[in-house]
Amino acid sequence: MNKEELVQEVSRKTKTSQKQVAEILTHTISTIEKTVAKGKKVTLVGFGTFEPRKRAARIGRNPQTGKELKIAAKVVPAFSAGKKFKELVAKK
Repeated sequence: MNKEELVQEVSRKTKTSQKQVAEILTHTISTIEKTVAKGKKVTLVGFGTFEPRKRAARIGRNPQTGKELKIAAKVVPAFSAGKKFKELVAKK
């Protein structure tokens, strides 16, 4: 399912215009992105948690040459599914 299909489904279920749903979804995603970028967590109980995670520096290899190279430490966005979401997926 892509964003457009999600907007259509939510619009149908809530009897709200697709334009309004798209705007709300865009603002929701933007707020999550900005919050995580600031180093904070966003928890949606039952669904999951979005958070920044630190990756340590490490040594990697260039697959073409086999030569070692240093990979710098960085912070990446991460998502952890909530218990209810995990249980729902596991039933399938």
